[in-house]
Amino acid sequence: MRSVKSLLAAGAATLISSMAFAADMPIAAPPPMYAPPAPPADFGGWYLRGDIGMTNQSAKRIESALPAGYSKTTEGLGFDSSPLFGLGVGYRFNNWFRADVIGQYRGKANLHGSDNVVGPGFVGVNNYSGSKSEWLVMANAYVDLGTWWCVTPFIGAGVGGSYNKLSGFRDDGVSYSPLLNNSVAYFADNGKWNLAWAAHAGLAYKVNPGFTVELAYSYMNLGDAAPGNYRLFDNSASGPTSIKVRDITSHDVKLGVRWDLNSPPAYVPPPLVTKG
Repeated sequence: MRSVKSLLAAGAATLISSMAFAADMPIAAPPPMYAPPAPPADFGGWYLRGDIGMTNQSAKRIESALPAGYSKTTEGLGFDSSPLFGLGVGYRFNNWFRADVIGQYRGKANLHGSDNVVGPGFVGVNNYSGSKSEWLVMANAYVDLGTWWCVTPFIGAGVGGSYNKLSGFRDDGVSYSPLLNNSVAYFADNGKWNLAWAAHAGLAYKVNPGFTVELAYSYMNLGDAAPGNYRLFDNSASGPTSIKVRDITSHDVKLGVRWDLNSPPAYVPPPLVTKG
């Protein structure tokens, strides 16, 4: 009997000792929790841009003074295509809105057109020739419509000023001063500033976080243009011109690039907190 009691006491002591040792052991840390990536945050930053392209220009009409009782209709008025080159600086406010200011040179485009003049017992034609170029300064705003497979469609609008210059302008046809007759008139080169506005649409492809390529279309309204003083070929008359080329517009196709000066911040996961 005494040996049985001794065995029971020894077993109880061993069990109590094991329980105390287990209580002194540290609790194992739980596995770290999965932290899903954060959605991309809006970011802003400056960028530089450059553009090259081609213009497709037209004008609504050519205005000129006519004697009483005479009328005219304009035929074939327009311009040849010309290259354009632009530089600018802009700021992206967030992932969908940006704005920039650009300077653009639009190369010389040959002008062609004629006026059919009809009067009492008279029918004649004025044939116009020359070239036109522009310096353009414009502020633009754009809305990016979302991105699919790194391609972002966008729309935009702009307003600014266009310096329209007519060079080598010539009028072969009818002279009204001092008498109505056939003649040739030469005009001095002349330029003038006009209010200009534009509407834009295009696609942007992000090559990497700091470099984007654009293919864009722009409708441009450039205002008017006028040559300088005229002189008849035989110096029989000269003076200020009455000719104006009205409502010059253009359909431009451009290839552009943008360099972001501030790349978007990289995503940094939050630190994991564990129980110790």
